[in-house]
Amino acid sequence: MAALGRLLTMLASGAPAEQFTRPSADASAEYLSPAERSLLEEATRAALEIRRTLDQHRRREAELAALFDTASDLAALRDLDAVLRAIVHRARTLLGTDIAYLSLNDPVAKDTFMRVTDGSVSARFQQLRLGMGEGLGGLVAQTARPYASADYRTDSRFTHTRPIDEAVWEEGLRGILGVPLRVGKRVIGVLFAADRTTRDFPPDAIALLTSLADHAAVAIDSARLLEETRSALVELNTANETARAHSTALRRAADAHDRLTDLVLRGGSVDDLVREIAALLGGGLALHDSDGTEMARAGTGPLTPSSQGVAASRAGGHAVPVDGTWVCAVLAGSELLGSIVLTGRADLADADRRLFERAALVAALLLLLRRTVAEAEDRVRGELLDDLLTFDRHDGRHDTGSLTIRARKLGLNLSRPYAVLALDADTEPRAQLFAQAVRRARSLGGLAGVRDGHVVLLVPSSEPGALAAELARDLGQAAGAPVTVGSAGPSTGPGQLPGTYAEARRCLDALHALGRTGDGADIAGLGFLGVLLGDRSDLNGFVERFLGPVLAYDRQRGTELAHTLDAYYTYGASLSKAKDALHVHVNTVVQRLDRVAQLLGPDWNSPTRALELQLALRLHRLSSRSH
Repeated sequence: MAALGRLLTMLASGAPAEQFTRPSADASAEYLSPAERSLLEEATRAALEIRRTLDQHRRREAELAALFDTASDLAALRDLDAVLRAIVHRARTLLGTDIAYLSLNDPVAKDTFMRVTDGSVSARFQQLRLGMGEGLGGLVAQTARPYASADYRTDSRFTHTRPIDEAVWEEGLRGILGVPLRVGKRVIGVLFAADRTTRDFPPDAIALLTSLADHAAVAIDSARLLEETRSALVELNTANETARAHSTALRRAADAHDRLTDLVLRGGSVDDLVREIAALLGGGLALHDSDGTEMARAGTGPLTPSSQGVAASRAGGHAVPVDGTWVCAVLAGSELLGSIVLTGRADLADADRRLFERAALVAALLLLLRRTVAEAEDRVRGELLDDLLTFDRHDGRHDTGSLTIRARKLGLNLSRPYAVLALDADTEPRAQLFAQAVRRARSLGGLAGVRDGHVVLLVPSSEPGALAAELARDLGQAAGAPVTVGSAGPSTGPGQLPGTYAEARRCLDALHALGRTGDGADIAGLGFLGVLLGDRSDLNGFVERFLGPVLAYDRQRGTELAHTLDAYYTYGASLSKAKDALHVHVNTVVQRLDRVAQLLGPDWNSPTRALELQLALRLHRLSSRSH
């Protein structure tokens, strides 16, 4: 239809969202059939969703570009005011606010004053000074915490003073967000974004402004270091050798910072960064993540970072010496991303120490970029896994060909045999279990996701039972808690995977019902119960045929005949052990079993009937757990 063509044209040209309803409205005059009108409306909704997704990608690209531009400004830091103006302007642009501004703390006057503004029209506001704890900005400067107000004028959380309120009123501000500028543990100022209308600031806006504030703090601290170096050169003008040494150290630090930042911007790997830092500092270097797992090393053997050293560096914001090595925390704001350890340089000079600390900043930027890419990839892989496990060839939303192509782009060949595994852990936080499962799935060339409250893996394997047992053991040891894994397969092609997933879930439930929590197996590994679960023809009928009268009696009278019968068999047909387990008198057990005999017949405890009853009891227990 022509209307569909207009939708595609608007999508390609980036037309405003309100224009997407026009093809549908215009089409009503074409006397379309109900089916065609429904198709057009569905296409309009899909086009709007695609446009929203594209807007989100563009916004994220703009944020990353701004961070790259800011990093480039820092790498070529010459004019502090120019860098701060650029950061404030980027904050205003990215957050889409009417105004952005930056204040710095005055340790002598014990207040904070405006340094840079963008979008301000009030001279009084541009010259404003705030006492510590006064207003939103004074509170941020005092507490070193971000604060946001949807409407500052009516917000009673802050200490309002006449000079502040008059300046804010003259500027016309309502919604205000402020985040601290920190150098180590010291707050040196505040970065703000504000609107002249009321506005709520979501967490991602706070995180973005915090990242820009961190860059601004680095710029100010770098300018401070440069100014200190210039003062030292002036004071030591008569000592030519010392002056040349300082100048050489400064050039080396600037060159090193440029090289490291350029390496990150060119898409260098963690290994590339570690080799470059090791070469610059003339020692061995190891980079670890926040859990202490080694990510890369160069010029040194395997080592474990000192937890005390990492904690001290994180608290102080500087590298610290530990047993002949140097340790520096890799931070993004207050978040610990990891640590770097330098060996072979116990006598690290101040210039090299600062270079080492700046290398940690560059490492933080690289790790943040890697995490952003990994999160985006995980979302794509998770969406594919969800589509594969819910694939319905009659649905029409997905077809085998498109799923196969999407899988191939992620390195999966669905023509190979794949196993589906469902995992859970009663005491382990699901986020941590999921992170471990994702790493394992990647190493096996598969996918990992969360579905129906369980962590699910899809990995190439022809032996799902052995793989389930291995994962239960390895992930349980890593988590320090029992991890239960039910598996099924192998399956080939998207069409078989939903059924395979359902079988893996049944296997997981059966493992718990059989008391095998912390174990891993497939249906074949569950014995005779597994045969029944694998068939899944009429389990409820089986339970009803052999145990129906007892269950009906319990439902009608609120008795516990089935529970008593289960305990009787569980404890080897011992009346004394059964009564202890049930916490009743032995005569009560006898009376209940007599009632069972009346309901099921006198041969209820014969070997054949006993086997059938025990199996029915286990299936009833499994069915109760599933519901």
